[in-house]
Amino acid sequence: MLRQATYTTPVTALYARLSKDDEQQGPSLSIENQKRILETFARDNGFLNCRFFVDDGWSGANFQRPGFMEMMDCVESGEVKCAITKDLSRMGRNYLQVGMFTEITFPKKGVRFIAINDGVDSAQGENDLTPLKNLFNEWMVRDTSKKIKAVKRAKGMSGKPTTTQPVYGYLMGEDERFIVDEEAAPVVKRIFRSVIAGKNIAKITEELTAERILTPNAHWKSIGERTSRGAHNADPYKWSSATVINILKKEEYMGWKVLNKTGTENYKSKQRKPTPENRLVFKDAHPQIIDEETWNIVQRLRGTKRRVYKPDGEPNPLTGVLYCADCGAKMYHKRGTSGRPGHPHHEYVCSGYRHYSKSCTCHYIRVEVVEQLILDAIRRASRYAIENEAAFIQRVREEAALQQEAAVRESRRKLTKGKRRREEISRLIKKLYESYAADKIPENHFSELLAGYDAEQKSLDAELERLQAEIDRYNTDSVRADRFLELVKRHTEFTELTPTLLNEFVEKVVVHEAVKIEGKRTMQVDIYLNFIGKFDLPEQEAAQAATPEKKRKKKLRHEMTEEQREILRRRDKERYARKVAAKKAAEEAARAEILKGTAYELPPQESEMQRSA
Repeated sequence: MLRQATYTTPVTALYARLSKDDEQQGPSLSIENQKRILETFARDNGFLNCRFFVDDGWSGANFQRPGFMEMMDCVESGEVKCAITKDLSRMGRNYLQVGMFTEITFPKKGVRFIAINDGVDSAQGENDLTPLKNLFNEWMVRDTSKKIKAVKRAKGMSGKPTTTQPVYGYLMGEDERFIVDEEAAPVVKRIFRSVIAGKNIAKITEELTAERILTPNAHWKSIGERTSRGAHNADPYKWSSATVINILKKEEYMGWKVLNKTGTENYKSKQRKPTPENRLVFKDAHPQIIDEETWNIVQRLRGTKRRVYKPDGEPNPLTGVLYCADCGAKMYHKRGTSGRPGHPHHEYVCSGYRHYSKSCTCHYIRVEVVEQLILDAIRRASRYAIENEAAFIQRVREEAALQQEAAVRESRRKLTKGKRRREEISRLIKKLYESYAADKIPENHFSELLAGYDAEQKSLDAELERLQAEIDRYNTDSVRADRFLELVKRHTEFTELTPTLLNEFVEKVVVHEAVKIEGKRTMQVDIYLNFIGKFDLPEQEAAQAATPEKKRKKKLRHEMTEEQREILRRRDKERYARKVAAKKAAEEAARAEILKGTAYELPPQESEMQRSA
């Protein structure tokens, strides 16, 4: 909305602009010097009611400058009758847009335009050199953009930062290295701990705002750091979800220096896009605020959508942790209808079973049951690790070595097979060229076959590279039993499965299909812990906790054939179909009873058809 004119005397607009690059070219281009030149010219030439419009630190390629936009609002409203600038480049460095303002907008609004150093004055008629000068100004900004990109790339390759604004939680040191900000770093740690504790983003922002903790932008201003981020008049204690989410995504908190994450298509475009091909990562570049394991846990939690039930207001922390053993799909949380009044059962079912979109079964398990199983697994593994530390480390290493050996063996087999196929393709391409040279095959067939072989070869090269990297990783990866021990020692008690305990200890939980053994429903649940995977206690330890009945049921579950499992799946599907049909019939019968005796009563044949359906 354009502002209404408030001046009785026409305004003389004095426009000054300084970009960050101009600051390096000497004091002659400073804002104060520009203002002095403009003021002197206006006074000497009898211009009255002068008003400055200033943009300090804005590129000439950007026409969304606040001072410039304010001036153009005044032009549109009729307040301005003369606009004066030091030279054409101060207006901007895009010859099309500058030309539009000076040759179309200003004349249309009756505004006289003067560029002092370039000798441009619209009152003296058109200047044939003006378009050419605007074009040179644009070439200059294009050349400057190329130089800046080259400098930033060179700085990035050397590990130096390409920005003067550090990530929230850090300050810029004298050697251009990030140093920990002792005031902001605890806030960052708190945000990450809150996510691990099961709090959603809305809850975190609410707590930070209620405790009147300064937002990142307000914090930088409070310590005298220059920043252009955030609204200038915003509440300094009002945290937003976007701010918290942005903090949670920063890899810099792990001590990494990540450069060239985003870029623009060209110097005219200000929209930044991810540029993974130019991305550079330097680990251990500065002190950590968040360790790598914590950061990874948070990213995993953030990648899982959790349904929030009211009035609880909190999502179930198990969402994203439970997986179906048969189809591999995630299990989703649903609020059950059974249980005591006011205390309904919360349960998890396979997402592949829903509406029979996939050929899987329910895999129903109650939340309290799986929580207890997880807590027991953490207790047993932790107790054994503490009481038998040396044996624990050795056992974990042996099991990991066996798993790695099998994986490496399979990867090597695929690698050998892929190399043979690649050699075969090379021979086929050679024969194809020979046949084409001898005019044995037409050109169209040659091009088609060559394109197919070339595509397959590129695909094989990528796969071979992946397999080789996988083998190298297995050969160099160390077992992290010691990290699990460190985790155990940080926790003094395991009386309750809190979200923090769950997220720090559990990698995933795999739920198998339930089976009936002597009329009792049993199911196998595999719990994979962080660092050590699925850890089975030694036979003597397991025997102390397992009764003969439990061992017998476990044996039966393992001995069940795939045919028996399929029979159970079909039975469950039929049972579910009968349940749905019965529910639908009951609903229709109740509807027919309500409508009986009214104008909407169903005809007997229709009611009978619905009941039979």
